[in-house]
Order: sequence, then C-alpha cells, then structure tokens
Amino acid sequence: MKRKPLLVVVGGPTASGKTALAIALARHFRTEIVSADSRQFYREMRIGNARPSPEELAAAPHHFIADRSLLQPLTAGTFAEEALPILDRLFRDSPVAIAVGGSGLYQRSLCEGLDEFPAVTPGAAARVQQLSESRGLSGLQAELQRLDPDYFQSVDQQNGRRLERALRVCYTSGQPYSSFLGKAPPRPFDCVYLQPAIDRAYLYDRINRRVDQMVADGLEGEVRKLQEYRHLPVLQTVGYQEWWPLLDGEYDRERAIELIKRNSRRYAKRQITWFRDYTPVMDAAAAIRRVEGA
Repeated sequence: MKRKPLLVVVGGPTASGKTALAIALARHFRTEIVSADSRQFYREMRIGNARPSPEELAAAPHHFIADRSLLQPLTAGTFAEEALPILDRLFRDSPVAIAVGGSGLYQRSLCEGLDEFPAVTPGAAARVQQLSESRGLSGLQAELQRLDPDYFQSVDQQNGRRLERALRVCYTSGQPYSSFLGKAPPRPFDCVYLQPAIDRAYLYDRINRRVDQMVADGLEGEVRKLQEYRHLPVLQTVGYQEWWPLLDGEYDRERAIELIKRNSRRYAKRQITWFRDYTPVMDAAAAIRRVEGA
C-alpha cells in the first residue's frame, strides 16, 4: 500500500522557537511551510504577532503570512478549507510538508477537521444562560452529567464556557453533545506532532525579552495605527488588548508593558497544556530523526 504523505506539525508556546524549527525542517526536506498562526495572516499586524522576519521568510517558502487584511478574518474552518488544496499541491512535489503555529484550534482544524454542530436556537441559549445565572458552575455540571454523561467524563468540568457550549447543543438538538463529535472525514495525509523542548523558566525569560524587543521595534506605534479597528476580535488578544486602556487614559505605558508580559506568560501556560501531547525535540537534528522514523 502506498504510504500517505506526511504533515509535520510544529506547535508549542509563544517564543519557544517554533519558527526556527519549522524552517530547519523545511530546508532539510526541501518543502514549504503552512503557517497556522491565527494572527500572522493579517498584513496590518507585524510586531505584536511576532511575524517571521524577512530573512526567515526568505529561508523557506511560507503560506498564510500577511496574505490578507484583518478586515477579512479567517476562521479555523475556513483556514483549513484554504490550506488543504495548498497541501495537496505541495504533496505532489514532496512527501513532506510543514505546518507551524501556536493556534491549536487552527492546527486541529487542518489536521483533523472540525465537527459540525447545529445552529443554536435563541431558546436554548437563554435556557443555558438562566441555568448558569441561577445555579452556577455546579448546576451546569449536574445538567451536563444528566444529558451527556460520556462527554461529561472527558470535558474540563471546571470550564464553565465549555459546559455551556455543550448544553446549548444538547438543548437545541435534543441529542447528546458527544453524538456530534468525531464525524469529520479523515485527512489524506498522516501527521507527526513536534514542539521545541524548552525549560519553563527560560521560556518566560524569552517572553519578557521578546516583549521588550517588540516595544523597541515600535509596537505602540503599530497599535495606534490600528486603533479604529480595536473592536475586532483579533485585536482583543495579547500584545494589543493591553494598549487600549492606555490610550483611554486608564494607566501608563509601563503598566501596559507589564501586562503584556504577564498575559503572554499566562497564554504560554495555556499553550503548554494544549500542546502537551506533541513530542518535545531538543533541536532540529532530533526533529529530523523523529520525522524520518515516523
């Protein structure tokens, strides 16, 4: 049986060295990189989203870097729809392609597809909101355990938003939330999941130094130029959202920078959890050995 092509998926927390690892892999396997970073799609954002440098972009062909306006937002599902034909073309020339980014949902959409759920009815949404307000987290937990015990066992039971989302689907459809999971068709390629191995204390130091460099490179000026678009979801993210209160006179520049560093570290912590199943590799050589052994 002919072996499927291989997508090497490089994930991991911000500032961990994903870009350098992806470029090293792309150069070794003579292939191209699909960026799955949900903020690097947009031309207007460069500093605050740590877009690869011109030198890095020249080192290996990249897709989905600054290829559209933030006024044309790209969802995880639409990203996969656009990326799959690109991968199909790449796999005609090489058995290996690279995907890189810290946006786990976008990577999952590309590699596995996203499950489809029914459109939530206003009545279902109102019912869940009333339950949340009247009985809190414990009420959400008890209701989901009653309606979908299978999903209740696997979900983060302390995450109220996830419980609410599942209940809205249950109320809308009259079926368990879990009955909609795992229905996406399989991809015509295999995946190997890697992340740079990095000590957490060193990572946090890298994050702090990266923020200082972003500020030195003109992050505040970039943000000011984007002020009229501050309502967009992509600008309500770490590195941008912290500047809006400063521009409103709520605190000073030093506080904004402090918050960016703090929120970046917190975001990295969440990413570490998301990418916990990705294989850590010490360097490009180890990554190449892992891919060649896949």
